[in-house]
Amino acid sequence: MGEAIKLNEISNINKPKLKGKGFLQLSDFSTDEIFYLLNEAIEMKKLQKQGKPHPYLSGKVLGMIFEKSSTRTRVSFEVGMLQLGGHAIFLSSKDIQLGRGESISDTAKVLSRYVDGLMIRTFSHDSVEELAEHATVPVINGLTDLQHPTQVLADLLTILEYKGKLSGLKMCYIGDGNNNMAHSLMEGAMKVGMDISIASPPGYLPDGKITEKAIKVGKQTGCKLVITNDPLEAVKDADVIVTDVWTSMGQEEETSKRLEAFHGFQVNNELCKNAKEDYIFLHCLPAHRGEEVTAEVIDGPHSVVFDEAENRLHAQKAILKLLLA
Repeated sequence: MGEAIKLNEISNINKPKLKGKGFLQLSDFSTDEIFYLLNEAIEMKKLQKQGKPHPYLSGKVLGMIFEKSSTRTRVSFEVGMLQLGGHAIFLSSKDIQLGRGESISDTAKVLSRYVDGLMIRTFSHDSVEELAEHATVPVINGLTDLQHPTQVLADLLTILEYKGKLSGLKMCYIGDGNNNMAHSLMEGAMKVGMDISIASPPGYLPDGKITEKAIKVGKQTGCKLVITNDPLEAVKDADVIVTDVWTSMGQEEETSKRLEAFHGFQVNNELCKNAKEDYIFLHCLPAHRGEEVTAEVIDGPHSVVFDEAENRLHAQKAILKLLLA
């Protein structure tokens, strides 16, 4: 897959000047920059699979702030820094004074004196923006309630590996449209020329401002964004089907309400019959089998969720290299 791919979309693209820049949301990056990151991710994966050392970040340190727990984000960033020759420091809210009331701005200024970059996984997107505003080192958004750009870069890499291209494909997202995955998928798809349809129940549609920006980008790249309440409409002729949990971290009190609202928005074999025969299924994980997706789909032949999870490592190494090296 990825080892053999060469992106014809970026064959004439010069290396972008990303060093020192943050990675907060995909809308901050040009189409060329996103394709360059994807090409770097392919190279990172190739080097790792061949067992070739690639210590581009020797002596560099990444500070990782976690206000939300994680499996994939923590392990992939920590392993990624190790494979790049650097080091990562895990900082939970219990480990630093941020959890006891120290301001984000002071935290950013202090940590910038010690580390070469910061990654934060938190609830409020405003917290990431504030951290980036006051830090003097690059800040990477590892997840907020509004955006999940590192995951979507890995998703685009996975789609590219299986489909050999991105432009001209159709992606559909079924579920909570007002969550971080839907927002970042919209931004990513529009940037790389993919059509995307989002099916969500009333009251759970994507953020209006993010939608407007995505539509504007889509007009420039020649692709279409459709938002609907009908999963069948969204999934028709889709090359890629994506879903996410119905109840995200911090929304546990809404579980019963959400289970009722999302009834009829499950990704199952019956729904997937309306997609293209060779569709692939993505889920950022963790998944709740029997809720947003059936076991038959996520554990079936169209599912690529574990390749997708692995690609977090390679995509994030590309980000780290281009921001910190």
